[in-house]
Amino acid sequence: MIATSLKLCATEAVPLGEALRVEVEGYPPLAVFHMNDGFFITNDTCTHGVASLAEGEIDLEDGIVECPWHSGAFDVATGKACAAPCTRPLKVYPVHVEDGFVHLVE
Repeated sequence: MIATSLKLCATEAVPLGEALRVEVEGYPPLAVFHMNDGFFITNDTCTHGVASLAEGEIDLEDGIVECPWHSGAFDVATGKACAAPCTRPLKVYPVHVEDGFVHLVE
């Protein structure tokens, strides 16, 4: 059982290969990604500029999101910066999916 979690969105709100920007009190804007191996939550703002990663290009095969501004990229599972000009990783959050909803584990 999950001790504390924050319900972010319904799983059906994020089709496979897409992302959804979510804003909740107490957190920066978040991105919920639906990848081949499940759901992932990261900060939505690129670490290189003020771009929304939920609006970026998603590569399902490699698990990567490309920033829509400067083509930098991140691994959505680990937050690792994968392409210049991005060098700082994204913050990633633990995820729990239950009863058709994506939850951020606090």
